[in-house]
Formats: sequence, C-alpha cells, structure tokens
Amino acid sequence: MSLASVVQAIRDRHSFVLTSHARPDGDAIGSQIALGLALETLGKTVRFIDRDPAPLPYRHFPAVDRIEATTTFTGTADAVIVMECSALNRTDVTGFETLSCIINIDHHAGNTMYGAENWFDDSAAAVAEMAAEVIDALGVPWTHDIATHLYLGITTDTGSFRHANITARTFELCRRITEAGVNPAALARDIYDSFSIGRVRLTGEMLHAMELHHQNRLAVLYFDDALLKRCGASVDDTDGLVNIPLGAKDVLAVALVKAQADGTFRVSLRSKGDVNMREVAQRWDGGGHRNASGCTLTDRGLDAAKDSLVRAIGEALGRVTP
Repeated sequence: MSLASVVQAIRDRHSFVLTSHARPDGDAIGSQIALGLALETLGKTVRFIDRDPAPLPYRHFPAVDRIEATTTFTGTADAVIVMECSALNRTDVTGFETLSCIINIDHHAGNTMYGAENWFDDSAAAVAEMAAEVIDALGVPWTHDIATHLYLGITTDTGSFRHANITARTFELCRRITEAGVNPAALARDIYDSFSIGRVRLTGEMLHAMELHHQNRLAVLYFDDALLKRCGASVDDTDGLVNIPLGAKDVLAVALVKAQADGTFRVSLRSKGDVNMREVAQRWDGGGHRNASGCTLTDRGLDAAKDSLVRAIGEALGRVTP
C-alpha cells in the first residue's frame, strides 16, 4: 500500500472518524487533528475519538476540545483513519472494527498492516510528517491551525529534535510551518512550559528517589497515585519527565514505572544513541521506537518489576559499544 492509495480512499469517502492510541501524546493529537481539519476543508464530515483526553498542555490547542474520549465507538462513518498505531487494539476503543474501511497510517516498526488501506513509513520522524504528506496530496493549503498541530506532532515525537530519526524532511516541514504563521518559540512554551506547580513538586520527589544502575547508565523513576496526590499533581503532569535523566552525560537509558490499580506496571522507556528500547518493550508485548517505547509489566510487586527491567535494559546496554 502507498500514500496514493490512502489519498484515493479518502477522496472516495465522505464521513470519517480519526483516532490514535490510548493515552495520546503530542504526535497522536497533532497528526489526527491536522489531518481532520484538512478533510473538513474538503467538505468531509469528521469526528475525533480517542480512549483518553488530550494531555492538559494541549487542551487549548485548536479543535482539541472536539475529541470524544470513550471506550466504545458508536455511530456510522465511511472510514476510520487510525494514526500512529501498530495494531488496531492500540486505540483501546471497540467498535472501529465494524466499519467497512480502516485506513492505517503509522511509522512504528512491527505494524501489523491491519487496515483495508495501509501506509507505513518507518523513516518518518513523526506521523505528523505523514499527515503533512497526505494533506499536500489532497491539495489542502496549510492553515495556521493545521500547521500548529503538525508542529505539535513533530516537536514532541522527536524529543524536541533530539532523536535519531530526524531527517532533512523534518526541518523542511518546520520551515513551511513557520511560513504558515506559527511561532515555534511561543508554541514550545505552550507545549513544554504550561504545567502545574504540582508537576514541579513531583519532579523533585521523583528525581530524589531515582535509582541508578549499570554504572549510572540506567536511571529508574517511579510514581504512583499516592505520590501524585501528595504533590498535588495529576497523570498529565508526568508527561515528559522520563526524559529528564537523559540530560546527564552518563545516563543512556531511562525507565519510568507507574503502578496501576490492577497491580500491573506501566513503563515508559527512553534512551539516547543506539540503545534499543523497542527491543526491551517487545519482551512484554510493548512497542514504539528505538529511543522511545513503552510496555506493561505484570510482575508481582514493584521490586520484581524493576528487577526485570534492570536486567532487560542491562542487556540492551551491553549491545552498545561504550
């Protein structure tokens, strides 16, 4: 499948649902809304449906208030466009499988090609880059709102332009985004500097309790609902905290562990250089990118979960030349 087949499938249909993975990040939000706004320019009917609301810093962005947070899709549509999901179940929303056309647009290695139309491009630094190509192929000019969401997807999924998947295409799109009237500095403040005081307190508590392993090359962070409450923070306030330890020269990998109510542990994994976090995440049926992945551990108890992670990440670190 190709970009051309996806574009033709869109041209042939009128009503669409756009969605992405549960606990949507900046690329999930940015790519689906940018494309959805472009479809409306063509007179298409669009709904945005996600399992969870957008993170707090993004909720004042254009059209984000239109996202319907639900576990079950009801209604009708000619197609669902699934952005940034390697498998349909990553949406954590039931009902999409009943639609006659599923359009799968993704850049994650391991995509199961679950759509009637599939466009997979693992060279894209963000799915927002792919959304931009679809918008161009449809002949829709970039409005300020469309460009805003393209920038949201690109800057967040590249780790503020630090990940290794960045190409010349990334910066060419950013050039066009600024030409559409977006102020990158002001937008960056909205994305990265709009958190609560609770986040500041939470950051201090988590870093104070941070564990270091494998000659300080691995940092392990942990939080639970009790810590959030004590700091006056919310889950939204944890967005991006996993990246902070990577600012230390010696730290090559980070695991952020969140205790879930069902006894499992949700884990965000980050790394720099050639340390492959995707391989680590796949041990627990997770996925993502080399430098940014996630998974869920079912070990009994926090100590067992952390031990499993430390061993697995230690093996990944061992495959990297010092």
